[in-house]
Amino acid sequence: MSGVMKRMGMIFRAKANKALDRAEDPRETLDYSYQKQLELLQKVRRGVADVATSRKRLELQLAQLNKQSSTLEDQGRKALALGREDLAREALSRRAALQQQVTDLETQHSTLQGEEEKLTLAAQRLQAKVDAFRTKKETIKATYTAAQAQTRIGEAFTGISEEMGDVGLAIQRAEDKTAQLQARAGALDELLASGALDDPTGTAKDDIQAELDRLSGGTDVELELQRMKAELAGGSPQQAIEGGTGKEQSQQQPQDTPRFDKQ
Repeated sequence: MSGVMKRMGMIFRAKANKALDRAEDPRETLDYSYQKQLELLQKVRRGVADVATSRKRLELQLAQLNKQSSTLEDQGRKALALGREDLAREALSRRAALQQQVTDLETQHSTLQGEEEKLTLAAQRLQAKVDAFRTKKETIKATYTAAQAQTRIGEAFTGISEEMGDVGLAIQRAEDKTAQLQARAGALDELLASGALDDPTGTAKDDIQAELDRLSGGTDVELELQRMKAELAGGSPQQAIEGGTGKEQSQQQPQDTPRFDKQ
């Protein structure tokens, strides 16, 4: 049972990985990585600013303590000049306590200054890496976009893409239907011409009727030709037609009519 569950889990992970691979866009991944690097750089810069702020605060405290130390020293001198050795000793004692604080603050100031320099150098290096990554990112995105466009153009030319495949199928179906309609129309024309099918409109003619119409048309042409000849010769059209008809009849009479000799 455990083996079946492991296999199912592996199949599920494989299918999920394949689905994620199809959905993943490298350009979006690069933009996301670049955004994360910018956020990290911003955090480093804020750290540098915080350390610099702390260092500046220590410098202000040091300046204040040094000022107080100078004041106590002047007060001790004045008290000693006035013969107040006790006041002078108290002033010098307080000045010594302030000097200890100044020493501690100077140590902290040196530490913060070293941290600030390290963070500043790290921020500069990170900025250089982010700039280099941005340049490389844009180059990769441009190359990927060009390759994707070239692939789509190639698929369109070869008909491999889904869109062009659908267009090809539509064209094929249209051609098949057109050929089927043409074949049906040709078959119907042949059946009407042979008389196998009746034309209810009366416009279709069979072979015999077409031949009769052709002969009738030829006779009309001959009659029209005879009429035009008569008009040119100065005779009447009716005489030309009758003469032509009689001529044709005489030509149609047999030439071997028997002759009777007189005895």
